[in-house]
Amino acid sequence: MTFDFLFNVFRITHLIYLPPPVFPLTCAVQNYAWGKIGMDSEVAKLVVGGDLLAVIEDGKHYAELWMGAHPKGDAQIKDNRIAQTTLGQWIAHFPASLGSKVKDIFHGQLPFLFKVLSINTALSIQAHPNRELAARLHAQFPEHYPDNNHKPEMAIALTRFQGLCGFRPVEEILGFLKSVPEFHALVGNEAAEELRCSVEDAVRTRQALKKCFTRMMNCEKKVFIDQLNMLVKRVTEEGAAGKDTSSSNGDLLLRLHSQYPGDIGCFSIYFLNYVVLDPGQAMFLGANEPHAYLYGDCIECMACSDNTVRAGLTPKYIDVNTLCEMLNYNPASASSKIFPCVQDASDPCVTLYDPPVPDFTVMRIQIPASVKQYTVAPVDSASIILVIEGDATATCAAALSDVALRRGTVLFVSANECVTLHITSPSGMTMFRACCLL
Repeated sequence: MTFDFLFNVFRITHLIYLPPPVFPLTCAVQNYAWGKIGMDSEVAKLVVGGDLLAVIEDGKHYAELWMGAHPKGDAQIKDNRIAQTTLGQWIAHFPASLGSKVKDIFHGQLPFLFKVLSINTALSIQAHPNRELAARLHAQFPEHYPDNNHKPEMAIALTRFQGLCGFRPVEEILGFLKSVPEFHALVGNEAAEELRCSVEDAVRTRQALKKCFTRMMNCEKKVFIDQLNMLVKRVTEEGAAGKDTSSSNGDLLLRLHSQYPGDIGCFSIYFLNYVVLDPGQAMFLGANEPHAYLYGDCIECMACSDNTVRAGLTPKYIDVNTLCEMLNYNPASASSKIFPCVQDASDPCVTLYDPPVPDFTVMRIQIPASVKQYTVAPVDSASIILVIEGDATATCAAALSDVALRRGTVLFVSANECVTLHITSPSGMTMFRACCLL
């Protein structure tokens, strides 16, 4: 027997009983109309970085990069040791790669979907149901709510990122009711007065806020279109005359109206906080939190679900009654919607974004230029790692070959695997890692 023959026997046996624990992925791109176009999109830039043969079309929208095993965008394993297969198929064959707790609690499924979003025009006014409501909606309307899972999600800004999130403090809403008569006309005198009189009582405030928002969202179409047209005309004329339109939130109003003319969602800016995230800052969107992404690039991690209840700024299915009933009507400041990240006590290179749900945690790994070898610590969960900046070679004791990492590389790491990076770029590395820390 030759050495080559014996090595091949060993290699085949190794793959049968010890599947490769670490491998790169080719991930699905979603070309939704709200995405940034061509190489203006961070999604497109990462795709090209991860695959030098990828072709980006100048006039095409590159909205989302899906890194996970979602059936609508299951990643392809990019490893010549493995027959062509998807990540979802791989996990089904090797569920131990998820980690014992994750495998048992989430029934052999990867519990999160990791994404990059590049947003050019606003996404819908929306919220996500909790598990109980998701199960009920799925049973009643499976064509609109395709699964029975909740969908908490987190957005971490890669560039300056703009969104709407949560109800404004009551004082701000009352200010808009006073300064924007067109908005007041949709809410009505009675509901507006109830809100004004409720400010000392939290329970009454939530009830009054729900009444005001529901009145506006259910306003007769002709009425809100007439009021919206009057508002847009007034703000446009005031702006042309050099007047300050901030009391009507004029700039944002005109931007949303240009994207979704005649849409009731344009008035949502008077109820919801306008939140701006600097790179590295995050928002966590739990169940029943009203929100809309407006512009920018972000990392997103979410529970693996498609359940979204929408009520404006969208051509998709709108379910106003469900949204108005389910929402969290707790008013709070815009600054309170920025989710706090914490430094990992055991690794100064790691910043943790750890939301109050079991489905996912995100880590930002920033390796300084002075470090030329770095160990990605093992966790008892499958991980997906995205390289944002830098170059390295990744080695794993249980793997038969190394993996080259560069900007745009997406790497799957099985549970409890230790990965060593030999860094070759002169400026260090930045990566994001999604996993499930139970």
